[in-house]
Amino acid sequence: MHFISDLISTLFEWIQSLGYFGIMIGLMIEVIPSEIVLAFGGFLVWSGDINFFGAVLFGTIGGVIAQIFVYWIGRYGGRPVLEKYGKYIFIQKKHIDHSEEWFNKYGTGVIFTARFIPVVRHAISVPAGISKMPLGKFTLLTTLAVIPWSALFVYLGYTLGNNWENIDQVAAKYTNEIILVAIALIVVYFLFKWYKSKKKGAA
Repeated sequence: MHFISDLISTLFEWIQSLGYFGIMIGLMIEVIPSEIVLAFGGFLVWSGDINFFGAVLFGTIGGVIAQIFVYWIGRYGGRPVLEKYGKYIFIQKKHIDHSEEWFNKYGTGVIFTARFIPVVRHAISVPAGISKMPLGKFTLLTTLAVIPWSALFVYLGYTLGNNWENIDQVAAKYTNEIILVAIALIVVYFLFKWYKSKKKGAA
């Protein structure tokens, strides 16, 4: 346990020493959960080491690159590769199952909304890659979702200051509300697609 604790402390020191690039790389490799890295970025804003917009920008870049990496694995390695090696990037088989079900049911628009749902947030990139969704569209939808997510956790880390490690308790109420909004957006998107197909069929 001491080894793990020391390793995590070393990683945070490394992120702090690299500043913006530390946040970006931390989100790209995601040895530590992205929410924790972003909250630590907020702490660095609070301490005056970096500024808020820079933290959000580099957090967004790192988060998007990480998801493009998963997308490419899905596109060129397929489900078998993810089932075998996904555990190393915190993606389990059940997460892939959920994400494929959502993707097949709701279409490409779920790439945006699912980013706010904990269970499928990262794994949703897998079916996007497997289905060979256009990379430009995937990147755009992912970026639009990662920006507010990054801003939220950087802001929460900033407001917590020295208590940024309590991010889990503080973020819980916000993430629950975000999940409800995301589900509502999925329903609206589904109804829009249904209405559009019905209108097209009647023409």
